[in-house]
Amino acid sequence: MRVLIADDHRLIIEGVKLKLRELGDDVDFVEAESVRELEQRLKELPAPDVALIDMAMPGAEGVDHIKAAVAALRDPGDDTGSRGRPVIVLSGTEDPSAIRHVLDLGVQGYIPKSSPPDVILNAVRLVVGGGIYVPPEAMKSAAATVAPTFALSNGNDGLTTKERLATVLTDRQIDVLKLLAKGRPNKLIARELQISEGTVKIHLAAIFRALHVRNRLEALVAAQHLGD
Repeated sequence: MRVLIADDHRLIIEGVKLKLRELGDDVDFVEAESVRELEQRLKELPAPDVALIDMAMPGAEGVDHIKAAVAALRDPGDDTGSRGRPVIVLSGTEDPSAIRHVLDLGVQGYIPKSSPPDVILNAVRLVVGGGIYVPPEAMKSAAATVAPTFALSNGNDGLTTKERLATVLTDRQIDVLKLLAKGRPNKLIARELQISEGTVKIHLAAIFRALHVRNRLEALVAAQHLGD
């Protein structure tokens, strides 16, 4: 496994490397300490299997370097909506709005730098295995705002959360929600479902209204109960 770690703090790089060696004996690390170095590493072959990237690096202009990394690690010539090789954001902030923003870019994980080493390791394992990692506190914050009818436990109607979602969403909206849960940005959702990005946005707006949520992170809470 080839792992790219991009951060301008050497201690962070060395600490993450030390823990991620537990992924296996065949882990190979690539490093970058600035956006310029990150751009160079993303052009090298073989491409990394997973990238952990600091949100605030020297040379960064907002989150443009995160967008570029997501695009660079997308499977070449792929038009199926595949998310490609995963990108995980490393950040010193746990601001829910920042988490929502990068999830919209198509990243598959957001790890606060304050996280214990074991959390970082397990988060990377989850993402490499096809999941999405969001800090528990961010998920709790989002879950607290989701309408009670879509809470984690079953309601008095005897329906599971999945069944309850099906009563307020169309089949196409559920398709969109499932892809949202897999970390797809709007563009890739549109490709996979063979619809326009504008239609995706319309479906998302309808989903947000139906679930009484305000954003993708809160919708993601509900989406976790749809399964495959």
